Amino acid sequence: HSARRVTAIFRATLTVMFIVFCPKKTNRTLQRRTRAPPPPHRHIMSKGTVVLAYSGGLDTSCILVWLKEQGYDVITFLANVGQDEDFKAAKDKAETLGAKKVFIEDVRAEFVEDFIWPALQANAIYEDRYLLGTAIARPCIARKLVEIARREGAQFISHGATGKGNDQIRFELSCYALYPEVKVIAPWRIPEFYNRFKGRKDLMEYAQKHGIPVPVSPKAPWSMDANLMHISYESGILENPKQHAPADLYMMTKNPEDSPNSADVLEIEFKNGVPIKVVDVKQGTSKSSPLDIFSYLNLIGGNHGVGRIDIVENRFIGMKSRGIYETPGGTILLKAHLDIETFTMDKEVRRIKQGLGIKFSELVYNGFWYSPECEFVRHCINKSQENVEGKVQLSIFKGQVYILGRESPKSLYNEELVSMDVQGDYDPCDASGFIRINAVRLRHRAKLSS
Repeated sequence: HSARRVTAIFRATLTVMFIVFCPKKTNRTLQRRTRAPPPPHRHIMSKGTVVLAYSGGLDTSCILVWLKEQGYDVITFLANVGQDEDFKAAKDKAETLGAKKVFIEDVRAEFVEDFIWPALQANAIYEDRYLLGTAIARPCIARKLVEIARREGAQFISHGATGKGNDQIRFELSCYALYPEVKVIAPWRIPEFYNRFKGRKDLMEYAQKHGIPVPVSPKAPWSMDANLMHISYESGILENPKQHAPADLYMMTKNPEDSPNSADVLEIEFKNGVPIKVVDVKQGTSKSSPLDIFSYLNLIGGNHGVGRIDIVENRFIGMKSRGIYETPGGTILLKAHLDIETFTMDKEVRRIKQGLGIKFSELVYNGFWYSPECEFVRHCINKSQENVEGKVQLSIFKGQVYILGRESPKSLYNEELVSMDVQGDYDPCDASGFIRINAVRLRHRAKLSS
């Protein structure tokens, strides 16, 4: 008993001394013993997976983070359609911002073969001037976007198109046509989003707050969309239709005044209405793959300042907008295709086909690439191109494309028949009756009017 008492007294003495001389350690020990256990981990349920059409720019980077804030798992998709882009930097940025997966797909070859070539066969021009560079690219991008969404089991797709433009319509109509069950998240049409981000300043503040890298160089006072076919410029200072485009705006073409003082001469060979070979006559070089052909024509046309237009157009959504476009390669091909088509196509077939081309242009501009009516029109146009083959020689010089000559094994041109020096199978007397028949209604109308 005495030994146990001594031990107890000794322990009590040590405890008192520890409390007196080490009060901080004692408090921490007591806190550890009395601290409440941590709450169980709360798992936040994801709203689903969304595939975001991503550009790597400020807008879609902010949208990526905002979608994550809303509770979505985000997969980003960036299409290489020929724009000048640092794709590795864009991929790294998306991963840093929390993208679940990042897809970067090179779709340049299919863009040319599946979208630019059908537009060329149609001689597609919207409102007589616009070669539809942006409108043609959207269904190409949307097709790959849907492919990824289906493969990844994503229930949503999202994009950064504004609520006033055509692109929102083009993207979404294409996606619904290819993936009817998909749901679209369009932030610029969601009041919670567009009331929060009323301008670039709000986006910049949000980016800085969430660690989103912001552009170091000042933004140009206009917006730009680039792909293999063209570059478009709009908004900002260009919204004043009287404002001249600044000289440093153009990125794809030289000022014609500064272009070479000697022409480039090309020969473009067509089959079924699409180019299969381009030869640089002076250099003796040639290109034969669709992507190489188009890229080379961009290079030659851009060097000579070909394909610049400044227009006001009618948007599908119901307002007029001003756009400036550079389409060097497309402009060269349009001139050449028009020439070989007229040379090889029956007059009445071509008249019907011209109407189909106008309809095709409107459908593409308005976002109906994947509609049954557009599919029908493309089929008819493709049928019309069966005999459109041959070679066109042309000169590219100081912003202009000059046709020099053409040849075709399926030409409908009869040199003997049209010659002023050879009678051929044509009897000039037949023209008298032809003229009289066509004059019947004109003479009758004149008599009634008098």
